[in-house]
Amino acid sequence: MADIEIEIDGRKLTAQPNQMLIEVADAAGIYIPRFCYHKKLSIAANCRMCLVDVEKVGKPLPACATPVMPGMKVFTNSEKAIAAQRSVMEFLLVNHPLDCPICDQGGECELQDLSMGYGSSHSEYDECKRSVADEDLGPLISTDMTRCIFCTRCVRFGEEIAGMREMGATFRGEHTEIGTYVQHAIKSEVSGNIIDLCPVGALTAKPYRYTARAWELDQAPSISPHDCLGTNINVHTRYGKVMRVVTRENAAINECWIADRDRFSYTGLDHPDRLQHPMVRVDGEWHTVEWQHALEVAASGIHAVVASAGADQVGALASPNSTLEEFYLLQKLMSAIGSHNVDYRLRETDTRDQASISVYPGLGLSLSELEQSDAVVLIGSNLQKEQPLAALRVRKAIQHGAVVLAVNPVDYEFNFAVQVKEISAPQHMVAKLADIVKALKLEEASEISRKFVEALQGKQKVAVIVGALAMQHPQAAELRYLASQIATLTNGTVSLMTDGANAAGAWLAGAVSQGLNACQMLESPRQAYLLLNVEPEFDCANAQVAAAALSQSKFTVAMSAYRNPMLEAHANVILPVAAFTETAGTYVNGAGEWQSFTGMASACGDARPAWKVLRVLGNFLHLDGFDYESAEQVKDEVRALPRPERQALTLPSIDTSVEKIELARIGEVPIYAGDALVRRAEPLQTAQDLMEKDVDCARVHPNTAKQYQLVDGGRVIVKQGGEGVEMPLVCDARIAEEAVWVAAGRCSSAALGGLFEKIELQKA
Repeated sequence: MADIEIEIDGRKLTAQPNQMLIEVADAAGIYIPRFCYHKKLSIAANCRMCLVDVEKVGKPLPACATPVMPGMKVFTNSEKAIAAQRSVMEFLLVNHPLDCPICDQGGECELQDLSMGYGSSHSEYDECKRSVADEDLGPLISTDMTRCIFCTRCVRFGEEIAGMREMGATFRGEHTEIGTYVQHAIKSEVSGNIIDLCPVGALTAKPYRYTARAWELDQAPSISPHDCLGTNINVHTRYGKVMRVVTRENAAINECWIADRDRFSYTGLDHPDRLQHPMVRVDGEWHTVEWQHALEVAASGIHAVVASAGADQVGALASPNSTLEEFYLLQKLMSAIGSHNVDYRLRETDTRDQASISVYPGLGLSLSELEQSDAVVLIGSNLQKEQPLAALRVRKAIQHGAVVLAVNPVDYEFNFAVQVKEISAPQHMVAKLADIVKALKLEEASEISRKFVEALQGKQKVAVIVGALAMQHPQAAELRYLASQIATLTNGTVSLMTDGANAAGAWLAGAVSQGLNACQMLESPRQAYLLLNVEPEFDCANAQVAAAALSQSKFTVAMSAYRNPMLEAHANVILPVAAFTETAGTYVNGAGEWQSFTGMASACGDARPAWKVLRVLGNFLHLDGFDYESAEQVKDEVRALPRPERQALTLPSIDTSVEKIELARIGEVPIYAGDALVRRAEPLQTAQDLMEKDVDCARVHPNTAKQYQLVDGGRVIVKQGGEGVEMPLVCDARIAEEAVWVAAGRCSSAALGGLFEKIELQKA
């Protein structure tokens, strides 16, 4: 359809058919006041603050709900428009409490700002203002519902964006209230966005409540360190202390949303576990020392192992949330001493296809392309919890007509519909996926596989998402290969949803083992280890194996932001390193976008940026090429590295036979157990207990419980590798038969073995 010519405040503008006046005005930089309108939400037109004067129309019209018409002349500042907007403001302030001095929204409140321009110095209203009881929405969101102006942004966000309609309006007229239908905490993993959406102080951040005023804060851009999407955030500090984190808009990545773990994980920065000073263990006792002495001991210990046993007896393990610069200096240091044992894939056990992965494992497409998919295949993926903002993109794809199919060990309750699903225990996943490939090749296959093929017929843009449960599977290479086969047969794209924030950066920096991978380094213990922000009992694929390897090590240097019992039990030197808000660095997201940030907060105690610690440790080891003065220099060196050519993956025979495992563990890492920072963010831990009741339990299908004569709610002993822990049993029909769901990354399961290995149950 042809463009439409309209005029706003005397300016001739071009608009698209069906555009609303407020959209055209915003694009032209013409401001129209509003409360209920938001560019990412549906039109509600219930605040009426955006009333404008339209020529030849008797009364003002809401700009957010008035479509453009050819020849339309609009006036946003005429006497009629201003009078209408002032009248609306008067009504909005009738019941609004006069508590701006104690409101957390003070200084950044849309109502406060607009009342200065459209409010009156006096009111005709002298009756008592109404009051509304506050809602308890959980540990993340604080409520003062008397301030609510019924813009319904929070309601529309839950229904349209988050996919969980948890809030709504009850009662009518002056008795209307916004809240939850049934009293319970909001359970969405993106719930904190309603704090940003709320134009008044009705919804504010509970951890931030009464701690600072907006005008006291300094703002700096940063990148979230929790998943492979590279969410853009703004960090607000006061006197060098992080006070809160808010969204930073980036249409290509996170639009204007962030996940709750991006917003509230900062609360873990001041945890009592923060390591403040270098520590050296002497005769079994820990002593606080100066940096000079700690680095001398670290260098001496590493040098002694290399001299006596060879460089191959040194292994380096790094958190996948490390920066590009940290990865590069760690692998450069290891290479300089003669070892190629460096890896970030702490929870992955199968890396046979390493040589076939291109420059780095990534999404293979942009997030905007993901939302334009007409079919999404999930393989071993709890997408909503692993990458919450990617799940929002999939929701948008469904709204455009896409279908979602899943092969998972758990029948997850996503915030989007799944058309065809295959729920099978981990030991059967390869066989199930191979059967789908057969069906796509028009070979004999099961009925459910044929349903997959029927759902994919005619689809032009297929995204095959390989999630954490597949990446950490003992047969991950087969699963990735079969995923690539599905993508090839459907002209689709494979998206690897990698662990942590910077897997792509690790590959680009060369911190991917050319010797032993992380699993092999622990199964075949080294005599010395360098650990970068690793908590072995929570971050490794097999906590038992990790503990055994460290106990056999002769010398271990741990660079960590936090104190950790296993590190204190087995390390020789612990060096305090800065958190992501206290250092400069670069993350490369799954779409290949390099995003750098700088430190904006003061380091805790004597903690130093890890890239500086590695640089100076290189100096103490008398290695060449460790004279960098800034993180920028390190990044530039990584950019100049040649990229190795990768060979096509060939797995001549796919082993679809099922190992004789009666019960296999589903060792899923809950959303707020993924890294050291979120594990210490108390509001997130409280929220997780509300979102996923009985996180620290063993979940089995009712049929499995019946087979082993176990009772729902009873106590069981969960055994792996000779170790056992006692926990409650929960019967859950979502869990595949022949499997037991036991969360990883939790204290309750830290003594157990592999994430997807054999597991035993017996009555307590």
